[in-house]
Amino acid sequence: MKRLSPAKRNQLIAVVLATTGLICAVYFLMIKPFSIQNEDLALDTKQQRARLEDIKKGIKQAQSIAAGKAEVLQQLTHAEEDVASGDVYAWTYDTIRRFKATYHVDIPSIGQPVQGEVDLLPGFPYKQVKVSLNGTAYYHDLGKFVADFENNFPHMRMVNLAIEPSSQPGGSAERLTFRIDVIALVKPNI
Repeated sequence: MKRLSPAKRNQLIAVVLATTGLICAVYFLMIKPFSIQNEDLALDTKQQRARLEDIKKGIKQAQSIAAGKAEVLQQLTHAEEDVASGDVYAWTYDTIRRFKATYHVDIPSIGQPVQGEVDLLPGFPYKQVKVSLNGTAYYHDLGKFVADFENNFPHMRMVNLAIEPSSQPGGSAERLTFRIDVIALVKPNI
């Protein structure tokens, strides 16, 4: 630079500064925005590929999910076999009549069923029916009847059992008079 005249040296410095400025301007105005766009595009592509993989997994699992749904529906149908449906009075009367046939329990009257909302769980999708039974039986026969009834019908419960000595004329002193409420689930009409 010592061999150059001061005018040439100033021109060379001006050209170097102008070139550096021009390169910086090209970088910041043209290259940097496209570089940022490329980074954003790469990130978006990565996210879309991950989403595509999730969709592919969902498609592969759709058949197993459908099979699982069919299995759950079959289990629900099987579980609802002892749930009241249709004519609730006829269903209740027939169910109790058939069940008591093998026990030494006399149930001469079955009360009128009262249908309402399930009072155990709020928002439960089933209704409930409550029916009162009056009858006579020996203590052990009644206990076996109640236990077997609740074991055979998981969607029915016997509640509010009241026992008194039998007051029937000519009846055995060991015989008991009982009153009990039966609560059963009712299948919703869909």
